[in-house]
Amino acid sequence: MEKEIQLLVNKGEMLPLMEEFYTIQGEGFHKGTAAYFVRIGGCDVGCHWCDVKESWNAKLHPPTLTTKIVENAKKYSDTIVVTGGEPLTWDMTFLTSKLKAEGLQVHIETSGAYELTGQWDWICLSPKKMKLPTDEVYVKAHELKMIIYNKDDFRFAEEQAARVNDNCILYLQPEWSKRDKMIPQIVDYVMQNPKWKVSLQTHKYLNIP
Repeated sequence: MEKEIQLLVNKGEMLPLMEEFYTIQGEGFHKGTAAYFVRIGGCDVGCHWCDVKESWNAKLHPPTLTTKIVENAKKYSDTIVVTGGEPLTWDMTFLTSKLKAEGLQVHIETSGAYELTGQWDWICLSPKKMKLPTDEVYVKAHELKMIIYNKDDFRFAEEQAARVNDNCILYLQPEWSKRDKMIPQIVDYVMQNPKWKVSLQTHKYLNIP
């Protein structure tokens, strides 16, 4: 039975589902938009400031039929955000084809560290120093969201901005625990470098998931 389940997971017909919930997108270009979030377990990128470290171990999250995830998602919203963990750990082709067949807008939040699978209406790329994105995701990203934890992250943000496509929207977002220190630096930086925009985790200010 375990082998059968693993085969289905490998094909993306089952996915290690951590949680799914209907809320307001709090970050980036689509902030303020009602969206249904599907959080997939599994990530080995290992950001020390990750706010969902419980998502890292895929074995803690039960393999769930992808068709069931789609059935749940379509009840709530026409905008579905696939996040993690790192969703591209898994093949997203089956999930996105089923969501698209329902006429839904499908977004992903990813570090881009793995092969880009699936059909996406919006790709939010948030690169991490430990595992850099693939060339393909730089080309296809709609927004670049750089998390600013310390001063060196501004340098890293510029390196990453030089690699994305010309239409990609550039965001600097303070890491939540460092926001009081980093927000003034981000504001100054964006005013001096107006190709960037400020992104805040507005859902945390609104006290929603």
